[in-house]
Amino acid sequence: MIIVTFLFFTALVGALTWFLTRKDDHGTSTGYFLAGRTLTGGFIAGSLLLTNLSTEQLVGLNGAAFTDGVAVMAWEVIAGASLVLMALYFLPKYLRSGIATIPQFLEERFNGTTRVITSFIFIVAYAGILIPIILYTGATGLMGILDLKTITGIESETTLLWITVWFIGIVGSIYAIFGGLRTVAVSDTINGFGLLVGGVLIAVFALNAINDEGIFQALGTLKEAHPEKFNSIGSSESSVPFSTLFTGVLLLNLFYWTTNQQIIQRTFGASSLAEGQKGVLIAGVLKVLAPLILVLPGIIAFHLYADREGFKADHAYGTLVNDVLPTGLAGFFAAVMVGAILSSFNSALNSTATLFSLGVYKQMSKDASDQKVISNGKTVGAVVAVLAMFTAPLLAGQESIFGHLQKMNGLYFIPIFSVVLAGLLFKRAGALAANLSLGIGCGILILGYFVPPFSGWAEKVHGFHFLGIVFGVLMLFQFVMSKVNPLAQPWEHKHSGDVDLTPWKWAKPVGIGIVVFVLVVYLALADFSVLTGG
Repeated sequence: MIIVTFLFFTALVGALTWFLTRKDDHGTSTGYFLAGRTLTGGFIAGSLLLTNLSTEQLVGLNGAAFTDGVAVMAWEVIAGASLVLMALYFLPKYLRSGIATIPQFLEERFNGTTRVITSFIFIVAYAGILIPIILYTGATGLMGILDLKTITGIESETTLLWITVWFIGIVGSIYAIFGGLRTVAVSDTINGFGLLVGGVLIAVFALNAINDEGIFQALGTLKEAHPEKFNSIGSSESSVPFSTLFTGVLLLNLFYWTTNQQIIQRTFGASSLAEGQKGVLIAGVLKVLAPLILVLPGIIAFHLYADREGFKADHAYGTLVNDVLPTGLAGFFAAVMVGAILSSFNSALNSTATLFSLGVYKQMSKDASDQKVISNGKTVGAVVAVLAMFTAPLLAGQESIFGHLQKMNGLYFIPIFSVVLAGLLFKRAGALAANLSLGIGCGILILGYFVPPFSGWAEKVHGFHFLGIVFGVLMLFQFVMSKVNPLAQPWEHKHSGDVDLTPWKWAKPVGIGIVVFVLVVYLALADFSVLTGG
């Protein structure tokens, strides 16, 4: 029954996506990489949400909540505040330039070398870090939800992991390589609705498993049994100590939601600034509510499974879903989960193809036709997909896959974000400072993560504080260089004319509301005594 409903809903999403995108323009660069600049707020919000809410979040963040409790909601609520900054500050500037990629913006702001360096960093990071983690967490979650070991009769967890990774990788590649951005956005939106419905149902069923007298009674039982899990203020032993919310955690969120090509590419396809802002802020509203499906189930799993010998935190979500959902709904949610996995996977692949095609190949072959550019992008996407399918199973054994993802993200998030922000703030900053910051920033972070004795010092100050220090140094360096070696004329941000820049009239009120809500939630759940050992 589970397999039947799983296959039915998976096929249904595929059929609906094909029907809605069958007449789309996939033959030009703008059509393939930017959805022809036709995306409206609903599609942008759905695509942003589902690209983010994949299994590295569902499996990884609930696994972190299993260990650290509600303090890990920092990743979600700070994301909501970051989306406000994206909508009100960064998005108008990106759409003014009419860009398709962040490296393209950096070429406009600095020079072609900056674009090549940034494109290279993004492509290597997506191929070596992001896409393998998406495949690994996707396979792990799917194995738990569908109980594939029992269904397939394959006893070897390693063999089953390889098979599941390749299944996800092949299906995702078809969406990303042959469909383009609008196909990705439409399938994301359909699956996003299913994910929200399914995620809420899982929380409700899981609470009912604790206390069948009602969800509020169940929450009371949970809080009474584990009061330490309901403190928004992370202790020094937590994966997100409170002080890191103002350094590494904040910076990683800001990069992710304002500069990360994989995420914000769908905003570049907005039909207007108003539609773009609407989509980004709708995603922000949903993001601050996301702990209901990304954190609470992990705490419930702790209540139910913590006493099991050898139970792994990253298995918490899949096990919970398999245990509490009725058989028919388990198949439906597995299909939605596959959609979420495919969303992040094919978005990363589509972004990788875009970065290579427009940032590398197009620069090397300026006279190449759109068909040639798209063809080369598809080829690179296929190669990256195959490499990721080979490397993803090798991630098995990580103590916390979500923690590993955030650590590895810092290697490229921080240098790129510092250069983008400096380019916007320091009008006389030149290309030399930007290019040096990209190279030196990545080098310092690699030393601090992997090379003794530097790595020992970085861990001593906490990894997230280390990211904050490196970011501060890079920003200071670029500011000083803007004074010592300034551009002859301040940079002038010209309007390409590609997008209507009339803002959404409700953008500021909605943005302020999101920030106020974030503060209220934090204060309502805060117990500052953990900071003093009280």
